[in-house]
Amino acid sequence: MHPRARRLAVLAVPALAAAGVMLPAANGAAATATGTAARSAAGPRPAVHEAADTATEQRTVKKFWTVARMEAAEPLEAPGAGDRHFAAAGSTTGSATGSTPAEAPTTASAPASASASAARPAIVAPTLSASTLSASTLSAATTSASTSAAAARVSSQTSGSSWTAGGTVAKTTGRVFFTVTAGSDAGRNASCSGTAVTSANKSVVITAGHCVKLNGAFHANWVFVPGYDQGDRPNGTWPATTLLTTAQWNSGENMNYDVAAAVVAPQGGKSLTDVVGGQGVAFNQPRGQQTYAFGYPAGAPYDGSRLVYCGGRTFDDYLSSQDQGLSCGMTGGASGGPWFVRFDTRTGSGLLNSVNSFKYNFASYWMFGPYFGPEAEAVYNTAQKTALT
Repeated sequence: MHPRARRLAVLAVPALAAAGVMLPAANGAAATATGTAARSAAGPRPAVHEAADTATEQRTVKKFWTVARMEAAEPLEAPGAGDRHFAAAGSTTGSATGSTPAEAPTTASAPASASASAARPAIVAPTLSASTLSASTLSAATTSASTSAAAARVSSQTSGSSWTAGGTVAKTTGRVFFTVTAGSDAGRNASCSGTAVTSANKSVVITAGHCVKLNGAFHANWVFVPGYDQGDRPNGTWPATTLLTTAQWNSGENMNYDVAAAVVAPQGGKSLTDVVGGQGVAFNQPRGQQTYAFGYPAGAPYDGSRLVYCGGRTFDDYLSSQDQGLSCGMTGGASGGPWFVRFDTRTGSGLLNSVNSFKYNFASYWMFGPYFGPEAEAVYNTAQKTALT
């Protein structure tokens, strides 16, 4: 570990605690052994919430999201005061051009929890949309390295650049819009990011927990807009029929489990991944891998109109969570955007392995995302088995 980074990790915590700015352990630091032991033999059980589960409700939600409302939607603000805030909240002071203001820790070996280290790795392969499905593209989509001209234009280390290489990620990543229903932001329209993933029902979007529920209540008017581009919705607007999150986020908004899924209704007789394809998903994977993060940041210097990415190797959060960190300057609206390992820059296809979750106020050049362990896997599996309405 770089000496400067180690000093930040080890010495900053007591200083922050003395200043009274650390969040309570119940909200962030605590994926505890007690919680692990309390799980039932059947494994983690996600919280499930019915959203727009009738055709009438789905039509109403789609009509609600006019161009004007989408443009006016703002990122969430973090609940209460403290040293952390959601990746969706406000702007940062970090560079948006690819520089890294401070060096990150270079070691990353600790598991997210006792159960994570013993859990079996699980990988779900990507799904291509019907328009691109062929033997050649399928082979390219599962290749973990690329030397093509498109890949040469993509940086493997950037803290926030516009994604211009196209590919699967430009179709499967999208903006998420919803209305907050509880807390000081109740009634406000807000935005996050999300990803269409391979699933049995072809209708699952993965995002962050706070992008489906906050202050004890699930959001309303929830939609996913894949491929959002400067106000255009080339692949439609997809209302959620069901929202799901981890038991830990549902009960205590624990930042270590800030993961969620949405099941969206078919549009025009077609399911989501039939239209845009689906990214693969990986659980219980080794830490410290080369990772690409994506999202639609809306805080300055961004405006939410374009897909942005960060690239680099992840590191463990040594401050107050069990998340992984990545040098990334994305701002408001990026929450819930995907983190990929084994990402092919030529095809834009990879394995989803975390999502944008939170930042520290004093280190806005770092983004943190939850470890995808058994709890995240349970959310995904429950979502993909959910019947469509």
